[in-house]
Amino acid sequence: MTDAPPPAWRRAWSAWRLQGKRRTLLRRCLRAGRELTPLADRTAAIRPGDILCLATVRNEMLRLPEWLDHYRRLGVSAFLIVDNASTDGTDRFLRGQPDVSLWRAAGAYREARFGMDWLGALLFRHGHGHWCVTADADELLIYPGWDSRPLPDLVAHLDAAGRPAMGAMMLDLYPRGPLDRADAPEGAPLTDRLPWFDPAPYRCRMVHPRRNRILHGGARERVFFASEPQRGPTLNKLPLIRWDRRYVYINSTHSALPPRLNDEYDGPGDPRLSGILLHGKFLPDSAARAAEELDRGQHFIDPVAYRPYHAAVVQAPVLWHEDSVRYRDWRQLQNLGLMDSGDWMTTEG
Repeated sequence: MTDAPPPAWRRAWSAWRLQGKRRTLLRRCLRAGRELTPLADRTAAIRPGDILCLATVRNEMLRLPEWLDHYRRLGVSAFLIVDNASTDGTDRFLRGQPDVSLWRAAGAYREARFGMDWLGALLFRHGHGHWCVTADADELLIYPGWDSRPLPDLVAHLDAAGRPAMGAMMLDLYPRGPLDRADAPEGAPLTDRLPWFDPAPYRCRMVHPRRNRILHGGARERVFFASEPQRGPTLNKLPLIRWDRRYVYINSTHSALPPRLNDEYDGPGDPRLSGILLHGKFLPDSAARAAEELDRGQHFIDPVAYRPYHAAVVQAPVLWHEDSVRYRDWRQLQNLGLMDSGDWMTTEG
């Protein structure tokens, strides 16, 4: 579904306003960059052509070892990470990783646009001209053939096609039983610990003037937002972009400016090459994290409105139902229409 396009005069007016919005957000990112304290700055080792990975983290020791291994396997050369006052040893662990540059941000996550101002500063400083993956610590990017064709091959294909970005759907994974009990022990792969997902339904629409897409559906909407599906999580993201200093993320990595970046992904059913972000939110610590969020109120623009959602997660409900599907591999997700390979798999790797 696509909203009707506005008349030409309004499009011109909107374009002018969006240019101003983009400049305002860039200035905001640069100011936020002054809040970052370097703990381990290894950015001098970044070379032309390196693929970078950026994230804001807080208390992610349950996820970070697999997350780092996954993106290293994909071909990431350097990680640029902001730690927002972790208390579980996340910062000490990351300082010991030779390919990680780490900064501390003591400010409020929500006031930094949910960490995007901090990451925007790092993208401006270090990302220009590089293909950059921007992903949360509970998101593992996969794409058709990811296990045999790494990111350097993928971005070369995107460059040849003249594409500045690749979109992906965030796919919520969950266990068979209550959310505080994974299906495999700690240390097992994410897709063994949380092997289930909703194959459908999903729906995507475009919104003017930013041409941002809004993709809804999936397990969280089904269980937590059934009566108000329009308030469910937005599942489309642009996690992989050849960065330019003129670019800026707007709402997490769901959308960006300039608006043409948002045209790179139309959600499930888009015939172009796209990916999946395997979402490991619902590991056994999810109930405790939701309880903490009830106090912190840092993860939504209107945290009070989402208190019932966090309160429901605290109860560790069962997300599994009779239509749940067990994860197998990327081919399964492509066959289900959740991502596509375009002409990527027909070219030589």
